[in-house]
Amino acid sequence: MLSPEIIKKIKKIHIKSGRLVNTMMAGQYKSVFRGSGIEFEEVREYSPGDEVQSIDWKVTARMGQPYVKRYKEERELVMMLLIDMSASGQFGTQENLKTESAAEIASILAFNAIRNNDRVGAILFTNEVEKYIPPRKGASHVWRVIKEFFTFTPNYKGTDVEAAVQYLGHVCRKKTVSFLISDFLPGIMVQDYARKLKITAKKHELISIMLTDPGEFILPDAGLCAIEDFETGELIFIDASDKKTRAGFTQLKNRERQTTLETIQNCGVDVIQISTVEPAADALTRYFRFREIHRSRAIK
Repeated sequence: MLSPEIIKKIKKIHIKSGRLVNTMMAGQYKSVFRGSGIEFEEVREYSPGDEVQSIDWKVTARMGQPYVKRYKEERELVMMLLIDMSASGQFGTQENLKTESAAEIASILAFNAIRNNDRVGAILFTNEVEKYIPPRKGASHVWRVIKEFFTFTPNYKGTDVEAAVQYLGHVCRKKTVSFLISDFLPGIMVQDYARKLKITAKKHELISIMLTDPGEFILPDAGLCAIEDFETGELIFIDASDKKTRAGFTQLKNRERQTTLETIQNCGVDVIQISTVEPAADALTRYFRFREIHRSRAIK
């Protein structure tokens, strides 16, 4: 049985995500992520403005006037959500924990997919893949996926990105649009799984969503501080009363984040950076707009 608090959270995010998709993000997802091919739809009479290449010359000769072939896009796609459920997701210094932000992001993406009649599946991972939800259509399926995000209790605390993307390759033989949602903390160096990311990105449209929280980059001016690694339990003691120490800590964290960002991008994987202080829909909308502009320029 779900607790009233969990039910309330699920309903809230369900309603909010559905509203965003139907208003703020309407049409963006469809224009950015296209189908894998086209199929024949009909033959109709030629109209001014139709391309000459589309003329069906056999039908035109038979009917004595020009006719054109019309095709429609094979729209159906498979969206896979690869969600990092490691212990570091329980960190948050703002309104949301990183896991809650991840759930909101995944819900918005899932609603975009089902609104366009695409299938949605999920891979929940820590040190290993702990849960696989096969891709299906429909609002009831998305409800199930959202519920899993909020109720799932992982067996492990660590993160293995390589295991997640490798599993994707095993269960999805055909091309997917896959979102890898993680904080990509440097406990496991990005270089260790960069090769697998590069291989996966050649087969699937792989997009990473990098979650951050402002508290990860700042030490409070609070004297001797104990910093615990959520995934390993390791404790580090730092004298945060020293201004240079605090500045050095911030520089180190920013440098680590930039290295991870650049390495992922060099693998041919787009990166969307989303902070727990920012509405997830705003960041996703910016990315969709960027993709639309990039796509239109490529066509020209």
